[in-house]
Amino acid sequence: MTLRIDHAVVSGTFSLDGETFDVDNNVWVLGDDTQCVVIDAPHSVEAILDVVAGRSVQAVICTHAHDDHVRFAPELAARVDAPIMLHPDDAELWKLTHPDRDPDLPLADGQVLDVCGHDVRVLHTPGHAPGGVCLYVPSLAVVFTGDTLFQGGPGATGRSFSSREVLEQSIREKLFALPDETVVHTGHGDSTTIGAEAEALGR
Repeated sequence: MTLRIDHAVVSGTFSLDGETFDVDNNVWVLGDDTQCVVIDAPHSVEAILDVVAGRSVQAVICTHAHDDHVRFAPELAARVDAPIMLHPDDAELWKLTHPDRDPDLPLADGQVLDVCGHDVRVLHTPGHAPGGVCLYVPSLAVVFTGDTLFQGGPGATGRSFSSREVLEQSIREKLFALPDETVVHTGHGDSTTIGAEAEALGR
């Protein structure tokens, strides 16, 4: 079956370090007509299920453990009977939101996931969060970057568990090594390309 990307925008809040902000998050669902994976679980299980549209969910893959990306991961996983996948370096951050429920499966740098017969490569890109990952799909020439890279530059690094220096190193070493034409699907806001962001940031 042809691999496709389905998308929605959902609204809610992000909380860390005692502050709360209103945010809009992208929901990305990667799959074919019968199976899929969900990338992050922000704000509304029902909105995510609308994008899944009755398909079998292989996994809920978390790009990182900030609460606006994982708050509804346990509920979604229970509803669709799928495992939650998270890089173990984000375990401490995860427990801020879900102290009594661990992720089911670890993600690792260089790991290759099979999604509907297509390779999805896990790139560990710490900096915005210690366990931040991006998901590169060579057959579609796309990468899902969570909050690692946006249109206009790197993700935020002004809060706990983050480092601008580490994030920029991750972007240069892992993301800017991808082909320039690779489309970047972000956790918030509009999509961009590796080439555009590399030019703006300076490769």
